[in-house]
Amino acid sequence: MATNPTQGYEVPPEMRDFAEKSVEQARKAIDGFMSAAQKTADTFEGSATTVQASAKDAARKTFAYTEQNLSAAFDLAQRMVRAKDMQEAMQIQAEFVRSQFEAMQTQMKEFGSLAQTAMKQPGSKK
Repeated sequence: MATNPTQGYEVPPEMRDFAEKSVEQARKAIDGFMSAAQKTADTFEGSATTVQASAKDAARKTFAYTEQNLSAAFDLAQRMVRAKDMQEAMQIQAEFVRSQFEAMQTQMKEFGSLAQTAMKQPGSKK
């Protein structure tokens, strides 16, 4: 009779603490990077007089979606670190995939809408 090698496997508390701290440090580093990138984009938008409103909106949405997706990934990492067993980890992963797929569909719809709006603006080639 075959036994399940993942049954009874538990992550030691020290390893769990280390992983949680590592995820939190990575999250803070990414947050700092995103803040700096957003400031750079804002500076560029302020100095470039030819940037159209739709391009600014798309850039803002891109940053917002990037932050949203990174946050979801870090939340996943933290939940995975706290998983008590392999079954719970698999359930967490499945929920993440489902929610990210829904988020991606929403994001793509909004980008499609932005593109259509940009094409309808005066001066755009049709």
